[in-house]
Amino acid sequence: MGKLGVSVYPERSTYDKDAAYLELAAKYGFKRVFTSLLEIKGNKDEVVAGFKKVIDKANELGMEVMVDINPALFEQLGVTYDNLKFFKDLGAWGVRLDLGFTGAEEAKMTRNPYGIKIEVNMSQGTHYIDNIMAFSPNRENLLGSHNFYPHQFSGLGQAFFEQATALFTQYNLNTAAFINSHNATFGPWPTQDGLCSLESHRDLPIATQVKHYVLMDTINDLIIGNAYASEAELKAARDAFVADYPVVRVVPAADITPLEHEVLFDNDHNYRGDRSEYILRSTQTRVKYADRDFPAHNTVDIQRGDVLIDNVGFGQYKGETQIALKAMPNSGRVNVVGKIHPEELFLLDYLKPWSGFRLADASKD
Repeated sequence: MGKLGVSVYPERSTYDKDAAYLELAAKYGFKRVFTSLLEIKGNKDEVVAGFKKVIDKANELGMEVMVDINPALFEQLGVTYDNLKFFKDLGAWGVRLDLGFTGAEEAKMTRNPYGIKIEVNMSQGTHYIDNIMAFSPNRENLLGSHNFYPHQFSGLGQAFFEQATALFTQYNLNTAAFINSHNATFGPWPTQDGLCSLESHRDLPIATQVKHYVLMDTINDLIIGNAYASEAELKAARDAFVADYPVVRVVPAADITPLEHEVLFDNDHNYRGDRSEYILRSTQTRVKYADRDFPAHNTVDIQRGDVLIDNVGFGQYKGETQIALKAMPNSGRVNVVGKIHPEELFLLDYLKPWSGFRLADASKD
């Protein structure tokens, strides 16, 4: 099981606000903390002391702090890649290299005597990680994480994301990516339109972002990039992350019957393995409700994402639950009882045959 994380930016907030946020995140089981030391303006000792105070608080809460650093800052901080004592003294769990070296240095850093984790940038799409692996790093201390993108429309596309991630997962390295709070107002820079790794996530609810990553099954840790997420968002992210099954939101049809509502929302569903291009079938409901009546209604033509229950006209299939994967005509034997919420329609591409899932009534959000 991976970990959830939050981000704090001590230079752009106050200790009290950061500490309260960390306490709230810890309450919901968040373990990782991301912070950014990309530049130091003003008194170096004061800035570092401010970071250390926040890091100490996180450590008290049993959290793990990853410090994002630009190698150009190494000289200013008096740090060399073969002496990471500064980060040990700071209380950091790990160091994220915003920009890397040649591979040999990163490998050597993973063998530091303090056990400090070295996290490298996954969003380059180059064979940088192969260079590091060629120098026999300590894999236990080597992690990867994608960038986040504060500029609207600058985030990663899905195909590139998958390609870049595969370069890391082939080595079974721990992976991380950033998700986006809509309550948060700031990140490490003055301007941000959210701080997510995937551009498609920028305007989605936080739980939907989490569900997508869980279904992709290539990213271990998810970190909220901007500060501060609301308590409701922290809970929603946690619930989606630890759910036994993915939960897809459905907008019920206006004339859905109480029985149909029960069939959809009070049952675990399973994607039948001998799959059709047209429908995702959850067949157990027709067994469970074999003796119940499903009269025909709302037998309109079917669109992708429609949620369906076969009516009495379909004989032995009566009561079977389906989700339309393609548009198709309705023979009059299928009740259209809802639609996958537009924000989660894309998740249909990630549900796998033989996998379990649940449906949630989006009208109760």
